[in-house]
Amino acid sequence: MAFWRWGDAQAAHLVVCVHGLTRQGRDFDRLAQALVAQSPHPMQVICPDVVGRGRSDWLAEPTGYQIPQYAADMLAMLAQVKTQMGADQPIQTLDWVGTSMGGLIGMVLAGQPGLPLPAPIRHLVLNDVGPAIAWGSVQRMQTYVGQYGQYRDLDEAAAVLWDLSTGFGPVSADVWREMSAHMLRPGSDGAVTLHYDPAIGEPVRALTPEAASAGEAALWALYDQIQAKTLLIRGQESDLLTRENASAMTERGPRARLDTWPGFGHAPTLTGDDQIAVVAKFLLGD
Repeated sequence: MAFWRWGDAQAAHLVVCVHGLTRQGRDFDRLAQALVAQSPHPMQVICPDVVGRGRSDWLAEPTGYQIPQYAADMLAMLAQVKTQMGADQPIQTLDWVGTSMGGLIGMVLAGQPGLPLPAPIRHLVLNDVGPAIAWGSVQRMQTYVGQYGQYRDLDEAAAVLWDLSTGFGPVSADVWREMSAHMLRPGSDGAVTLHYDPAIGEPVRALTPEAASAGEAALWALYDQIQAKTLLIRGQESDLLTRENASAMTERGPRARLDTWPGFGHAPTLTGDDQIAVVAKFLLGD
């Protein structure tokens, strides 16, 4: 599993930023750079490409493209980072920012106190995701995840990606082009194609309402055990995180602080200055 690191590789304060279902770690370039620049103390920000995406390897068995595998991979990554830092430079503060799927992974890790994390997750940012996911949103994902072809160039690919991503809210054209460039790999005859394994869509398409309901119950049980101070960001037009479920998350478990953003759906990119400011204030505070 590849990851991108910003800041001081020996810093005791580590922030892990994990992307959504079909995205990759470079989505957090602007947030990571801002956090490192604004932090009053040395900080490192690590943004992994979840397996099957970006620069990470693809799995031989598509059924592995599920949250338990991703969470295990994150534990292995954190153990590697801890070893690289050495015993005399321990990770003292661990924060987590998770967009959509990245938030689910964060809940799994933060909701199990016995896991071998290098430090307990102190602050948890859940970007438009919770234990309950609207079934209509799952059905929408089932129609497009892994269903892609080749594009003439970056501009055509960026336009196609934007048609699938309008819920991300306001993103300037130059930022979107930059983000889209990291989503691509060379295709054939000079074309480009998306930088993720089409097989990640197989477990999504295999999901049934019954299985989703069982998974939701398990995630609520994990959420109720989270001790981390939690910020829940919800796009006001989100089709994945309903207003009712977001409200429930403020009343149980870590009693998340809810910040609802008008003009956004699923899920804010955390690239705009105003978006970054909300996350930075939360992570860099007490």
